[in-house]
Amino acid sequence: MKQLWIFPFVVLAGMGLSVEAGLLGPLGEEIGHMWATLGIFAVGSLLLTFGLIFGRPRLGLMFKQPRWQLTGGILGPIYVIALTIATPHIGVGLTMVGILLGQIATSLVIDHWGLLGSRKRRVDQYRIAALIAVLAALWLIQ
Repeated sequence: MKQLWIFPFVVLAGMGLSVEAGLLGPLGEEIGHMWATLGIFAVGSLLLTFGLIFGRPRLGLMFKQPRWQLTGGILGPIYVIALTIATPHIGVGLTMVGILLGQIATSLVIDHWGLLGSRKRRVDQYRIAALIAVLAALWLIQ
């Protein structure tokens, strides 16, 4: 497998999401869920802006892409609001497993039919078993 290096990268990203949930829950309880979401996105936007200033400008290319591809920007705030609201009530672990279940189920559908410009990857019994295992984890962890 040529892209073995990507697995530690995505595991670290997943670890970061759990830390983000742990930070957002208490922040949302203190200052309000929408304000916490705005704060997180403001910090992220500043970091991205800094990176874009020193990177090669590609804004023109972005707006030449199909508009539907930009709708993913709507999903980020929804995700962060869900983390902010759910974490204080059900904890980081249950929140992350619930999100993981949604991610895996949707990912399998996208992969199987090659939706959203993805390459088709057949859903087999192993992938279904993984989905069932995460569903069992959700049930067990609660």
